[in-house]
Parts: sequence; structure tokens; C-alpha cells
Amino acid sequence: MTTYVYETIPQSDREKPEHFEIKQSMQDAPLTRHPDSGKPVRRVILGGYGILSAKSAPTACEFGGGECCGDPGGCRN
Repeated sequence: MTTYVYETIPQSDREKPEHFEIKQSMQDAPLTRHPDSGKPVRRVILGGYGILSAKSAPTACEFGGGECCGDPGGCRN
């Protein structure tokens, strides 16, 4: 089961969206209504994240950004 984030769709300028999470199978259709209130909802698409450290961060040289000279961050174009 996957946990999805949904938000209510505001019906006026003063109304703020309400966010909630729900576990669903990937085969389940997205919700269209809040399970408790019945308000219209939409699924929120979240971006992934990664953890970079100084040891794991790619340098510009690894991206083809210039000639490497061996210094940390010492690439020349």
C-alpha cells in the first residue's frame, strides 16, 4: 500500500485547502471526495528527495562542465 497526500479544493478565496494522507493501492482510482467531509479533493504530487554530502555530490567535471584540476570544486572551463 502506498501513502498518498490529498488536499481539499477551496470553494472560495477565503477557504484554505486541508491536507490529509491516505493509504491506497496503486491500482485504486484517485479520490475525488474527502472520505469524512465529502469536500472535493485532488491528489498532491510530491517530488522525491535525495541526500547529498560533500563526498557524494557530483562535481561540474562529472557533468562535463570543464577540465578538472584536482581541487575540490576546482574545475576550469
